[in-house]
Amino acid sequence: MSPLTETVLFVFSLVALGYLAGLTGYLRPASGEGISEFAINVALPPLLFQTMVKSDFHGATPWSLWGAYFTAVALTWAAGHLVTTRIFGRDARAGVVGGVSSAYSNIVLLGAPFILGIFGADGFEVLSLLVAVHLPIMMMASIILFEMFGRGGSEPVHPLRVIRGFLRRLFLNPLIIGILVGLAWRLSAAPLPGFAMRLVDALADTAGPVALFAMGLSLRRFGISGNVRPALALSVLKLFLMPALVLGLVWLFGLPPLTAKVAVVVAALPSGINSYLIAVQFNTGQALASNQMTIATASAVVTTAFWLAVVVQVFG
Repeated sequence: MSPLTETVLFVFSLVALGYLAGLTGYLRPASGEGISEFAINVALPPLLFQTMVKSDFHGATPWSLWGAYFTAVALTWAAGHLVTTRIFGRDARAGVVGGVSSAYSNIVLLGAPFILGIFGADGFEVLSLLVAVHLPIMMMASIILFEMFGRGGSEPVHPLRVIRGFLRRLFLNPLIIGILVGLAWRLSAAPLPGFAMRLVDALADTAGPVALFAMGLSLRRFGISGNVRPALALSVLKLFLMPALVLGLVWLFGLPPLTAKVAVVVAALPSGINSYLIAVQFNTGQALASNQMTIATASAVVTTAFWLAVVVQVFG
């Protein structure tokens, strides 16, 4: 068994353990929320802080990476919206949910430990460049669309309300706080006390396994309930169209091999819980979002291995 295959199986085995813990009743469904909150609010921010303080980005400019990745996000989002509304006849609000589900990679709970396991600390540095803007951009797009469609289009969009909501969610987000504090400490050039660094390292080391286990437990809570055909169609867009678009764009932009590989693999990750939370906000498409997340995550055991093999062949 190759190291890449073994790492893929290891990552998704931790997800499967979380799912089985919920399926068998070993842990209560409510435990998933608590474990996810610990991963996102406690363990992952120190990991991002640690990365910002210690990493050497080698003077890399992220504009080409961001341009390639988010161009693919926009195209895939549009495709998901059209598939949901034109092919499956759902309304515009459900179309937004379809677009989000097609383009919103699980970049935190699944992406962080997956990229660490496959590409190590250097790969996680590249991922951090995406995390730094992924949340703000996707949050802003979601909030604007919520203002446009969340009330059925009966009320006008209020720019100040959009900006206030965006800034509140952005600067209260623990992942963004971890990144900003880490960058501030890096710029200050102040040494981090040994005790503080030991505490940060201890929490950061728990981030990967806890996040993966929480992801599996969440899947058991959502499950599959109808809307299987559109969920399958959206999963195909997420797992094949989006990484294919990113692959073409990073090649076109001439990104460095490691950066290109991380971008494609992140694009190939299944959707995360945020697509379901947006559906809850819209009060439409909840079953569609949860089904798509479950189907895509189960399929990703195979599809991520496929895309890893592709990027190794293309970029070395």
